[in-house]
Amino acid sequence: MINVNETTNSMTKTLITAALFLSFLTGVNAQTKKPDTVIVELAKSSKLIFTIKDLSDLPTLKAYDYQALFKDILAKIEAKDTALVAVTPMMTEKSFSNEDWGNFDRKDKDRDEDDDDWDNHSRRKRHYRKNSQSFFNFDLGTNNFLQDGKFPDQDNENYAVRPWGSWYVGFNSIQKIRVTGKFYTELGLGISWYNFKFQNDGIVMNKGDQGVEFIEQTLPEINPIKSKLTASYINVSVVPVIDFGSRPHKSLLWGNSDAFRMGIGAYAGYRIGSYAKQVYTIDGDRERERTRSNFYLNNIRYGARLQMGYRGTDIFVNYDLNELFIADKGPKLNAFSFGVIF
Repeated sequence: MINVNETTNSMTKTLITAALFLSFLTGVNAQTKKPDTVIVELAKSSKLIFTIKDLSDLPTLKAYDYQALFKDILAKIEAKDTALVAVTPMMTEKSFSNEDWGNFDRKDKDRDEDDDDWDNHSRRKRHYRKNSQSFFNFDLGTNNFLQDGKFPDQDNENYAVRPWGSWYVGFNSIQKIRVTGKFYTELGLGISWYNFKFQNDGIVMNKGDQGVEFIEQTLPEINPIKSKLTASYINVSVVPVIDFGSRPHKSLLWGNSDAFRMGIGAYAGYRIGSYAKQVYTIDGDRERERTRSNFYLNNIRYGARLQMGYRGTDIFVNYDLNELFIADKGPKLNAFSFGVIF
């Protein structure tokens, strides 16, 4: 606690006038230099400090009613028992807003510069948070493939698949970045699964020397139930999106839009696993067989992705531009998938 001895009004006025005069003398030739500080000792542990940064402030300082100001300072110190007092300076003609009174020295300028740097950094961080957001989403839909622009079941091929039961599943981590105005980009990293459920439940896949084979099981004691091919991939994607209802200065861009939005981008994936599965009954017993093999599947997949949404609902369409199987090792098939984004 600061103990300020009570002084007479005349002494107070004299000391303050002296402080202003000394400040003026030391600052005449230094208006563009660092602020000057004058310290007036009032008692053993009390002092009055003036810091003048610009001599143009002197006319304003001369207008203060220092007697009223000093009484107000003493009253607040006695009432609050504090070392830092915020007061409203009294003037003969007009009043000013609250100012903080405390101990200042020539280091204030450096501290102010540091504060400015921190404020600028904070504003940059807030701007970044407003223009990007990370989240997870979930793709759920169906998949199939085309051969020369047609579905294989049109030619009754053994590898024709059922749309219902051929599920496409994907888990993705998305970084959504505002580009400008109504445009933003979604950067994705995730994992997905193709599940091709064959129309003929008796189809058995085999990796032969010349290529992949789709053989129909004809043993009478076997009652086929299901046959499918599953392949999993790690994927990356880039999808630029335009949101027709987005406001350029909207602070939270990850909220549901109230209008139509659409994006077209690209993706690439690397196969991390694949297997064929058959489910059947024999002599009344249910059996499952799972054969892990690459089946001459391409290790890389890449293609185009379309996203469309309205309010809280989004759909996707993926189309692989490269073939599912290695050239000359399997049928020329281009896989695709479509569904809903959760």
